[in-house]
Amino acid sequence: MKALVHRLPAAAPQDVSALHAAIDAGAIDPARIVAVLGKTEGNGCVNDFTRGYATSALKGALAERLGRTPAEVERSVAFVMSGGTEGGLSPHWIVFEVREAPPPVDARKRLAIGVGFTPAFKPEEIGRRAQVAATAEAVRAAMAAARIAAPADVHYVQVKCPLLTKARIAEAAARGQSVATHDTYVSMGYSRGASALGVAQALGEIGGVDDAAICADLSLFSGVASTSAGIELMENQVMVLGNSAAWSSELVIGHGVMADAIDVAAAGAALEAVGLAPRAQLDDGQRARIAAVLCKAEPSQTGLIRGRRHVMLDDSDIHASRHARALVGGVLAGLFGDTQLFVSGGAEHQGPDGGGPIAVIARL
Repeated sequence: MKALVHRLPAAAPQDVSALHAAIDAGAIDPARIVAVLGKTEGNGCVNDFTRGYATSALKGALAERLGRTPAEVERSVAFVMSGGTEGGLSPHWIVFEVREAPPPVDARKRLAIGVGFTPAFKPEEIGRRAQVAATAEAVRAAMAAARIAAPADVHYVQVKCPLLTKARIAEAAARGQSVATHDTYVSMGYSRGASALGVAQALGEIGGVDDAAICADLSLFSGVASTSAGIELMENQVMVLGNSAAWSSELVIGHGVMADAIDVAAAGAALEAVGLAPRAQLDDGQRARIAAVLCKAEPSQTGLIRGRRHVMLDDSDIHASRHARALVGGVLAGLFGDTQLFVSGGAEHQGPDGGGPIAVIARL
């Protein structure tokens, strides 16, 4: 098999013109698309409907091209929309294809992609062990499908997960069930955190976990998980990215773990893992080899960055996760020389407190 990754600009949440153009040019085969990641210019909060709007537009575009219904497309393609392009971040789509290809000509491991889905969750399962366990199972299934042999070969796991709304909370209460939280915004963190712990459990980064540890014990985390919550679904959609000798792609993926929001060295480690070692900002030739940059951002709960006070958690006008996306996006843009960066906020159990995973997909 062969993995292809296409990074396309988006002028608005519903703008799929670049996707249509790439299909018309023969660069993308719509029948081979397995996942689409997107950065949309919403607020990234509970009422960020740009995510659902973008998903609807993408499903409609592929349904038109494939002669299927949007519901049929949704069963075979994972759509992961991350809201929030604060600062200089550019809205864009990252389209992942899997095509048949001749066997690899050497033993070097190349980019491999696996996709999995959990069953739909009940509201009372969101942010709890049931979500952890189901996510772990979906990750293992996606690894097996991608023929990724070992956890060490997994470099990024993207999960799109649900959140609680007042209607969903009321539905659970009507059945006599409690939920992890009655705060709909906080529920996003619980869902992201439980999903990340599911990734960590599948990859052996942690052992067992109970409900009390979710969003409380920050010493438990995955170094490769990236989870994003949205109102537009009730199941977890999982995409595992790693390297496998069974694939013949000209792409490879590497990752690092940022210890804090300004940890450029971790980004450098991810670049070195894919054969790039810039002295400062990537030059034009190096930049041309980059297929995608995927990163998490979260303000440290201590209120400090390397001993210096930050006020992201004290701003009542702009949510802290929005500040964090802008900060990390600016730091990475200075290194990559590009603002088409998939920087996702909300990093509960995704890297250490105040930091997060960063993955780079590059052409060999």
